[in-house]
Amino acid sequence: MSNFEFSIRAFKAADKPAVHRVRIAAFAPVFASFRELAGPEIAPLLFAKAEEAQGAWLDKICGEASAGHSVHVAVSSGEVVGFCDHSCNAETLIGEIGLNGVHPDFAGGGIGAALYENAFALMRSAGMKVAVVSTGGDTSHAPARAAYRKTGFDRAIPSVQLSRSL
Repeated sequence: MSNFEFSIRAFKAADKPAVHRVRIAAFAPVFASFRELAGPEIAPLLFAKAEEAQGAWLDKICGEASAGHSVHVAVSSGEVVGFCDHSCNAETLIGEIGLNGVHPDFAGGGIGAALYENAFALMRSAGMKVAVVSTGGDTSHAPARAAYRKTGFDRAIPSVQLSRSL
């Protein structure tokens, strides 16, 4: 879907169920990829509570005591179709894009890029000098990496998580 209008605004408590629906839909391929990469012996242990933990984290960053996190949502035709968390560290002057996602039905329409640009503007207004984001290197994260690069992220520090059975 690429021909639709959307706006970005601050998260409201009433958005929480919709943001969770977006999160679940957006991250389903990621968690499936992680399970496939880890294999049938390790994945059930390594990712047993992954979706639940991510949901709890989303609840925390959307809460009133969010410890410096700010969540904004993209809305199209009255429906939340994307979200983006960011935080700012006044000591290091580094802003970080955190948990974010766009509903797959709305992917490719510029929502992710617009959410990141919104976060950058808020970071700049808070005095941040650098923005960072972390993402996976697997194929399920390719759309996220492309969206991040589209908005100017051009420096990468590779990282690998290894696992094994005991």
